[in-house]
Amino acid sequence: MTYAIRRDDLTGDKVVALLALHLEEMHRWSPACNVHAMPVERLREPDVTFFAAWDGDELAAVGALKHLDAERGELKSMRAAPEYRGKGAGEAILIALHEEAQRRGYNWLGLETGRPEPFRPAQRLYEKHGFAECAPFGNYVSDEFSLCMEKAL
Repeated sequence: MTYAIRRDDLTGDKVVALLALHLEEMHRWSPACNVHAMPVERLREPDVTFFAAWDGDELAAVGALKHLDAERGELKSMRAAPEYRGKGAGEAILIALHEEAQRRGYNWLGLETGRPEPFRPAQRLYEKHGFAECAPFGNYVSDEFSLCMEKAL
């Protein structure tokens, strides 16, 4: 399936609704101290570039690239709409974020996800694209729940 990937200003109802679902699921699946998903307001800040994958008029997936410094970025808010899970929408966003990181001249991408079962599909996607477990970075801490991953570009 081919998706139209576009930068997004996070004002559309479909995007806001998918991010609300993302936050709800993160709170359901994660201990409160391990919910690192950003609310819409934070995703609108200038250090974050947000993308949406569209299938015609249907929102398929979203994801963001957070600027850490001149050489590093972090993937945030990766989420496929429920009806698009397993259909390549998340992968399309991941590829777009990777390409954006390369355009910026980053040499490193990191992310944080969970270790439990609900996060395994995301882990497999990241591993497929060359990400590997790494030590916590930024404000993340080492614990049995969080999994930090990295990829050299």
